[in-house]
Amino acid sequence: MKELILIRHAKSSWKDINLDDFLRPLNKRGEKDAPFMAKKLKSLISSPDLIISSPSTRTKLTLKSFTDEFKYKNDLIFEQDIYEAPLENILSVLKNIEDKKQSIFFIGHNPGFNFLADYLLGGFSENIPTSGILKLTLDIEKWSDLKENCASLEFFIYPKMF
Repeated sequence: MKELILIRHAKSSWKDINLDDFLRPLNKRGEKDAPFMAKKLKSLISSPDLIISSPSTRTKLTLKSFTDEFKYKNDLIFEQDIYEAPLENILSVLKNIEDKKQSIFFIGHNPGFNFLADYLLGGFSENIPTSGILKLTLDIEKWSDLKENCASLEFFIYPKMF
């Protein structure tokens, strides 16, 4: 069994409308929600074996809250292929994870994360809001075995729940 924890980046700022989307930082709510959700997640699970994150500014800033809270010192990969990516790209990234890695934090964006959750769960109709977190248990032995409807949802949490 593998574990995939999907973490959507915290709320980003649109203050500078001329700033490239990739470079947008977090807004005040995002700066508050990211560490809050990192604490919530820490109360539910242990540290991952690997973190894979989009390299965008808002995901890197979100990531920092989680690495700080978990005192994470293991492998960290910034993967361009999950920024504004179709489902096929996201699956390709996941299928290439080393099989010795059991638990993965995957930090990225919608709509890709919603497509991924829908695919892996065989249906997921909710929107993953900013700072939303899903823990999926995958009924696979190897990451390359990822397929439709191979996961079960352990939990889905987001800031407005609390």
